[in-house]
Amino acid sequence: MIIKVCGMREPENIRAVEQIGIDWMGFVFWPESPRFVQMIHSRAGIIPDYSSLPGEQFENVKRAPELPKRVGVFVDDMPQNIVTRVYNFKLDFVQLHGSENRAMIENLRRTLVPDIAPDVKIIKAISVSQAADIVKAHEYEGAVDYFLFDTKCPTVGASGKHFDWSVLDAYDGDTPFLLSGGIGPDDVERILAFHHPKFVGIDINSRFETAPAVKDVEAIRDFVQALRTSE
Repeated sequence: MIIKVCGMREPENIRAVEQIGIDWMGFVFWPESPRFVQMIHSRAGIIPDYSSLPGEQFENVKRAPELPKRVGVFVDDMPQNIVTRVYNFKLDFVQLHGSENRAMIENLRRTLVPDIAPDVKIIKAISVSQAADIVKAHEYEGAVDYFLFDTKCPTVGASGKHFDWSVLDAYDGDTPFLLSGGIGPDDVERILAFHHPKFVGIDINSRFETAPAVKDVEAIRDFVQALRTSE
């Protein structure tokens, strides 16, 4: 199961969380988010570079599992801004969380691949409150690498609220997807009980925070351990 921790920003917090054994780490490039990556020092945290750490810490990092893939989260941003951030922050994934259409996504991929980021993958978030919302995914089938089904809310993501996962029975596409929306420390059994042939992972964020963009490292470690040992 892919485990993605989204809404990261602070370098020391990034370093601590990525040692837990998660798979993907998300960074929000939407200015209206309280987790917006806007500070210069964030770049040092997003791009893995531990050469400045004291010797023992540096050796521990080198012995750690492969570091998480970097996911940039964008909301109806201009393609050129996305391309610039993919290049500057060495992003592995682009997550589109707005009303981006298929043509925009296909043009973005052609711009990035192969010259700028030949291996970049694209995730399209779909806001869900009922089974009818799943139909929206059909528009993007074949144009994206993953879907992320999130709770429909007035804001863009990080609502802290669940949606009814049973509505995903209506999803019959070929693109794999991640579950998002209010997943918290007490949801291990709920996740393990969910089954769908295209379900490949989860996305966690606000319910593991002590403040916006600051994650509770111990809570995530316990959660990941509980999931990994029960899979």
